[in-house]
Amino acid sequence: MSTAPPTDLELLAVADAAAARAYAPYSSFHVGCAVLARDGRVIEGVNVENAAYPLGVCAERTALARAIAEGHHPGDFVAVAITASPCGGCRQWLHEMGVERVVFRNGGRVLTMTPDELLPESFDSADLQ
Repeated sequence: MSTAPPTDLELLAVADAAAARAYAPYSSFHVGCAVLARDGRVIEGVNVENAAYPLGVCAERTALARAIAEGHHPGDFVAVAITASPCGGCRQWLHEMGVERVVFRNGGRVLTMTPDELLPESFDSADLQ
């Protein structure tokens, strides 16, 4: 018996729950991320801050890195839900990982966009050849 994959709003609710586990002692800005893989698995991530600010890691990157560490590959990701608008660096990650759609909150709204819409004129390894 198969289970239906979560809806975008259900995936965003998973990201909300994950955000409570973020490590953000400096900014108090807790971000959660939930990645829906093609196999139906949902992989969570949170932002992790560091006193040396550039060493902090965004929720999107922790979730996608965890997914890769667990055996997923670029192109395996149907949707990513984030509790905040992704930063520029994460937009590149979303593009490079081949995510189909990104669901996120911004200014009280829930938006759904493709990585190409979030990062127009992006590049990937094929452009380097």
